[in-house]
Amino acid sequence: MPLSAIELHRRGVEAANARRFTQARRALDTASARTDDPDLRARIDGTVAYVLAQKGQPAAAEQLCRNALGRSGLRPETIAVLSGQLGTLLMHGGRLAEAEAMLTRAIDTLTAIGDETTELANCLLNRSVVRMQQRELETCAEDLRRAVAVYEANDDEGPLAEARHNLGYAALLGGDLVTALTQMTRSRPKLAATSDLAAAISDLDRAEVLRDAGLTTEAEALLAQVAAEFGAQRMRQARGEAEFHLARSLLRHDPAAAERAARTAARRFTALANHGWAARADAVRLEAGQRAHPHRAIDADEFDRVAKALDRAGFRTEATGLRLSARRDGRGRLPQLDESAPTPLRLRAQEVRAARATSAGRDREALRAAAAGLDLLTTWQQSFGALDLQASVAMHGSDLMFAGLSAAARLKEPETLFEWSERARHLSQQVAPVRPPHDESLAVDLAELRMLRAELAGADWTRDARVRALRDRVRERQWTMTGSGGTRERLDLTEATARLAPGTTVLSYVFTGSTLHGIVVTSSGATVVDLSWTRVEAALDGLRADLDMAALTRGGLMGAVTERALASRLALLDAEVLAPLLRAAPPADRLAITVPGALAGVPWAMLPGMIGVPFTLATSVSRLLGGPARGDSPPRSIGFAAGPRVARAGDEVSRAAAAWRGADRTPDILEGTEATVAAVTELAARTDVLHIAAHGRHAVDNPLFSGFELVDGTLFGYDVDLIPRVPATVILSACELGRSSVRWGEEALGMTRVWLHAGADCVIAAPVAVPDDVAAELLSAVHTELSAGAAPADALTRAALDTGHTAPFQCHGDGF
Repeated sequence: MPLSAIELHRRGVEAANARRFTQARRALDTASARTDDPDLRARIDGTVAYVLAQKGQPAAAEQLCRNALGRSGLRPETIAVLSGQLGTLLMHGGRLAEAEAMLTRAIDTLTAIGDETTELANCLLNRSVVRMQQRELETCAEDLRRAVAVYEANDDEGPLAEARHNLGYAALLGGDLVTALTQMTRSRPKLAATSDLAAAISDLDRAEVLRDAGLTTEAEALLAQVAAEFGAQRMRQARGEAEFHLARSLLRHDPAAAERAARTAARRFTALANHGWAARADAVRLEAGQRAHPHRAIDADEFDRVAKALDRAGFRTEATGLRLSARRDGRGRLPQLDESAPTPLRLRAQEVRAARATSAGRDREALRAAAAGLDLLTTWQQSFGALDLQASVAMHGSDLMFAGLSAAARLKEPETLFEWSERARHLSQQVAPVRPPHDESLAVDLAELRMLRAELAGADWTRDARVRALRDRVRERQWTMTGSGGTRERLDLTEATARLAPGTTVLSYVFTGSTLHGIVVTSSGATVVDLSWTRVEAALDGLRADLDMAALTRGGLMGAVTERALASRLALLDAEVLAPLLRAAPPADRLAITVPGALAGVPWAMLPGMIGVPFTLATSVSRLLGGPARGDSPPRSIGFAAGPRVARAGDEVSRAAAAWRGADRTPDILEGTEATVAAVTELAARTDVLHIAAHGRHAVDNPLFSGFELVDGTLFGYDVDLIPRVPATVILSACELGRSSVRWGEEALGMTRVWLHAGADCVIAAPVAVPDDVAAELLSAVHTELSAGAAPADALTRAALDTGHTAPFQCHGDGF
């Protein structure tokens, strides 16, 4: 017996909601042919219109809806459903005011009828999207909460997941990245079970969270993936939206690529006659062009045309942002913003004020604008505790930071340049974290990731779907559970010089994006030294390769050649980076060095001018001098762990442990099958000094997945946050674990920062490979000094002199 038109329509709706559009169209066409009921046929046409719109035929979809609404004999419920469908089409077409009017008509009619139906919840869901795009977030959230209640009452699990996902998107627009990721991550499994397209739509929005959190590499990979999925399904609108968001992500770090991606998206929207979204893409294209060609004159007429198109479509926030950018060259008055404006828009206003002041030669005004913007960013950051999130959202302050650093450098005032040097260091660490309670679910996910890491050895494990899902869950838990404490104190130059111990000199390096400077700070004052970034950059180019090669080719003819090449490069770096500052300083007993991301790979311990000089790489002068003083008593509990496949790891920890034997200090040693992740993290929780000798790997795209290899897998950076109390001193005898990924301008993040963020005072690590025998001998001598009560920086310096080894091990944090 053939199916009825009503049953076929129901099946067509289910297939359309699951994004199985070909199947949906077959069922709907058959349903239409089997009925003469004008009301049912109108409903069928409304569903066909949805399918047409999703398949890239918005004009035909709109006309079909309007024709259906024009028929006689329709029930109020049907008129409401069709009005809602038309409103949804108008929403996707970027005609927000018309869309809201039609959706409100539908909601009011369905509410008057009194049925809390799925149709009502769908209209509420779609109106919430309109209000999101208009940045009316309070009424948007009201619609979503009402929709959630209706879906729950009707047991509609798929739409319910979508509504909760959209609550996350509303949180994203309000700047609450933690809630956004939480809602989206928890909704995704249900959406993904619906269809691959539903998963892709979810991923499109999650990519926006990652982008706004500064995790652009991951966001862009996800956007490229979903754009390809939409393209394969011939969903031209959705593909254009993915390309638009890709352009927005590229904007800050690759404006030329952003300009190309935005132009492609704009052409796609124009072909769909979607003028609102075309204007959005054009706005990104103009912004990208401005960044890619900063000296090119602004076409004020084109900026104004696109801004007006955005206003007409209801994208008023983006129109204001574009008008701000159009006035970056100093012409015209800036739009006025109030405190209710989105944080990124208010940050952009300060960027433009700083740029206008700079172009007019008013450096102090530029400093005030940049400082006001960064203070606003700090307020936003206070809602975050997780290290990767704090470091990554610094993206939003990178332009302000470089504007302030450049203006301070031009003024050449030690007080001002020191203040901005400290601002740069504090951008991702001014909010103190509140350590999360132990999370067994997080521990389970990390254990599964360890198994997958081993299973996928030799391949790009991050591409595996299981890895991506676990990675997302781990990040969501970490973001949610790590709270934020108070704001850390930032010292000015007067306070820093007053707290600086006699004989200690601070060398603070400042990179403005194009110039390099140093500030020499002693207890008696400060001096600014200009450096040649061109020559320093040339010396840095190829440094890592030379260091790795020197570690691998010791001895013989090739070893001598690589040693001479490295010595020449280190001498050049010494002459260009270190010597000019040391000439401006009185002789020092100790050096505290702070560096920008541009100098993160310098092996300071190997520079000729550093031989015999104790030093520490401080995260900032304020952190070094503002924290509690290190106690004088030597550490009491010592722990060692040796990972697999390191030829001399056992010998290294055995020799180092021997330095501590005696009195009542018996070191704990984990080797072989005992050196598991659980055992090592438990050891870390009960020791004052922890030494790990293992193979290490630095994950460039996600440094918190850096780690070292133990017998049962990798101990990740995320595992460190599960340790309730970390050692005061951590020694990482593992190549690469002293490396950092430079995120945004001054921000560097790596395994050393993970331990310091978790509460360690000092981490000794190397940014490049170190020969096993050198590590074993040098670090054994370090432990001899530590056991006698020496501070880590002093211990490392004396050990280098005693053994004659010049190696890239260096102290991070407070080595004094």
